[in-house]
Amino acid sequence: MIDHVSFQCADLEASARFYDAVLAPLGFRRVMDVGAAIGYGSDTPDFWISRQQTGEGFRESHLAFQAADREAVQAFFDAAVAHGAEVLHEPRLWPEYHERYFGAFVRDPDGNNVEAVFHGAPPEA
Repeated sequence: MIDHVSFQCADLEASARFYDAVLAPLGFRRVMDVGAAIGYGSDTPDFWISRQQTGEGFRESHLAFQAADREAVQAFFDAAVAHGAEVLHEPRLWPEYHERYFGAFVRDPDGNNVEAVFHGAPPEA
């Protein structure tokens, strides 16, 4: 449903280092770099960061990246912490969302709430 998402960053280089590190365990990488903007994805850029060009102040955004398994959620979390991210929620099950929802939440360098989530294997029929 969503084609792509973009965040404007106060410090593009710091944000690029953060996203290079935390997206790698989820299987995503830089797929485009046009100087003032960097696109991440597996083949096409689904998530973009760019230099802040508009607006004043800050309004938090939330973005959840899909993880292949719980280990990838943990690796995302570990990479984020290693890059100085504020921990919002350590990796755990979130049964209030659904019984197999396993996620971790951190703040990126611009204060956005960024999550990695694994929805678990579907129940066997």
